[in-house]
Amino acid sequence: MKNAVFIATSLDGFIADPDGGVHWLETVPNPEGDDVGYLAFTAGIDALVMGRHSFETVLGFGVDWPYAMPVFVLSETMTSVPEGFADKVQLLSGPPEAILAKIHSQGHHNLWIDGGRTIQSFLRAGLIDELVITTIPVLLGGGIPLFGGLPEPLELELVKSEVYLGALVQRHYRRKG
Repeated sequence: MKNAVFIATSLDGFIADPDGGVHWLETVPNPEGDDVGYLAFTAGIDALVMGRHSFETVLGFGVDWPYAMPVFVLSETMTSVPEGFADKVQLLSGPPEAILAKIHSQGHHNLWIDGGRTIQSFLRAGLIDELVITTIPVLLGGGIPLFGGLPEPLELELVKSEVYLGALVQRHYRRKG
């Protein structure tokens, strides 16, 4: 069982610009369509847990639904899944521990945790086991940060570090202990 993060940040630690945009993710040319470790990461994942804002961002890309795995969207305000997504998405709300209990009861134990607020709440609850963070060489100067306050330091160990496309640095950390 593990809860893992797979996300990209700007060099100054933001996951979105001040307007919530992520266009800067494509500032490094990728003519060969390198998956930047995505397929290797998702090979060990049972389900994706994402926040409502991340879900809405994905819908705004205007592409086919990109996930083959079950997706759980966390929201305190959404009351229904948008039309056409009922077979792809389940809505959940509550504290991280309760959310995990619901997801685990459905047989999903290796989870991808995504979205700023969602990641931060799982980190505060001590429920993140691994972090795979790809740094894009751009300074945004502001926006939505990946990390927020924690009740106590969280010690991590570096599993590996890789460079993709000659510009992106991906670091894989595991929680110590």
